[in-house]
Amino acid sequence: MVMDDLKKRIRACGCAVCRRGSDALIVEFHKAVNRVLAELNERDRRLLAGLLADRHGYGGIQRVTEITGLSRKTIRRGCREIGRFRSRFAGRIRRPGGGRQRLEKKRPGS
Repeated sequence: MVMDDLKKRIRACGCAVCRRGSDALIVEFHKAVNRVLAELNERDRRLLAGLLADRHGYGGIQRVTEITGLSRKTIRRGCREIGRFRSRFAGRIRRPGGGRQRLEKKRPGS
C-alpha cells in the first residue's frame, strides 16, 4: 500500500524530450528528479527546484516547471532561498549561535 501511495505522488515529466522518449539519459534523469522530489518536504522541494533552475541558466525556471510540475512562483522562491543561504552562511558550517553555550553564560557567578 505504501508503494502505491509513492507511485501516485511521482509526477511524469512533461518536457518534449520525455514525451518523445528520444534521449534515454535525459528521460532517466527527469524520472530520478521527480522520484526524489516525491520524497522531500515542501521546503526541500523548493530548494532542489531552485538549484536545478539556477544550474540550467537562462530559461531554467521554465524548464524545471516542465520537468517537475511545480509553479514558477515556487521555483523562483527556491532560487531566492538558495541565494540567501549562500551569502548568509558563507564559510560557516552551523548558523551563528549554534553549538554549546560557553561556561560563563551558563554560570554567571563563576
